Amino acid sequence: MIWLVSFLPLAIWLHLLFGRGFFWLTRERDDRDAPAPEHWPSVVAVVPARNEADVIAHSAGSLLRQDYQGPFRVILVDDQSDDGTGDVARTLGGRLDVLSGAPRPPGWTGKLWAVKQGVVQAGSADYLWLTDADIAHRPNNLSKLVARAEAGGLVLTSLMAKLHCGNVAEKLLIPAFVFFFDMLYPFGWVNDPRNPLAAAAGGCMLIRREALENAGGIDAIRGEIIDDCAMGRMMKKQGAIWLGLTDRAVSLRPYRFADIHKMVSRSAYAQLSYSPLQLLGTVIGMLIVYVAAPFVALFARGPAQMAGLAAWAIMVIAFAPMLRFYRLSPLWGTLMPLIGALYGAFTFDSAVQHWRGRGGMWKGRAQAMGKA
Repeated sequence: MIWLVSFLPLAIWLHLLFGRGFFWLTRERDDRDAPAPEHWPSVVAVVPARNEADVIAHSAGSLLRQDYQGPFRVILVDDQSDDGTGDVARTLGGRLDVLSGAPRPPGWTGKLWAVKQGVVQAGSADYLWLTDADIAHRPNNLSKLVARAEAGGLVLTSLMAKLHCGNVAEKLLIPAFVFFFDMLYPFGWVNDPRNPLAAAAGGCMLIRREALENAGGIDAIRGEIIDDCAMGRMMKKQGAIWLGLTDRAVSLRPYRFADIHKMVSRSAYAQLSYSPLQLLGTVIGMLIVYVAAPFVALFARGPAQMAGLAAWAIMVIAFAPMLRFYRLSPLWGTLMPLIGALYGAFTFDSAVQHWRGRGGMWKGRAQAMGKA
């Protein structure tokens, strides 16, 4: 048994290092500019917002400051906020239209229902730019997105917004959140038209409107908790998609430990298709991959200890590029066993919340499996 516990984590990490599209190198970034198109197509940004009064002026203001040369306007859908989000947004004026969202119908998640209303209001724009209400964009972000989409004939161009990473909880858990997402959906595979794997990052998605309509529109994914990845799967059937890291879109909202816990537990069990067997396998797998290696490294002897140390070292090496992207010391990588254990606990709690009827809880609404 000690040999299995010692060498299985090493074998798994060697596979992740060399057999998972080299996801850990974080090579898929938006730092290479595409040529400007001859004609700049029309774009409408759609922003679903619920109780975002503290950040909406900053995020929506960043949209209004885009240097885009083509037709562009912004539609913010106030999803029945009770903190004055819509009132704050209306003071910004300019190209911003604020739409008061209607009550959510059965079978829809709140965010997607708000997006649906904004898409209808957007009319016949060439592109829809779906972005979250707590994301701020550099003035050139839309121009770079459209140039990439036009040059590559992309039906979906998505950026993983750089998440807030200042306090201890964020430094411990936020880079790992993106690292695990990239591990689950290697960006290089997502961007390869020959590979069926698809994903997207919901904070910043530029979508070709005609392709979205051909795919069935927002209605086709109306009940999805992990709506961005569902969008990615749907759109890749229509054509090429692209997903990458960016500095041009950043999260405005700081995260406490409890906030990160809620963010992960909101969707983790949905990722496992609400399957108790997948949950059991995932928790056991995370214990083997993350916890077993340091355990044998500290307490075993001989070859078993060396295997544990090697697996632990590979964790640190693999995590280092993501830490560098977030401008953190690679020493944070030595805590990967603790980070993995915490994410395993968050995943288990996601199932517990679902069993208690609080699955997909976000902004005061339980939405998993069509719950009201």
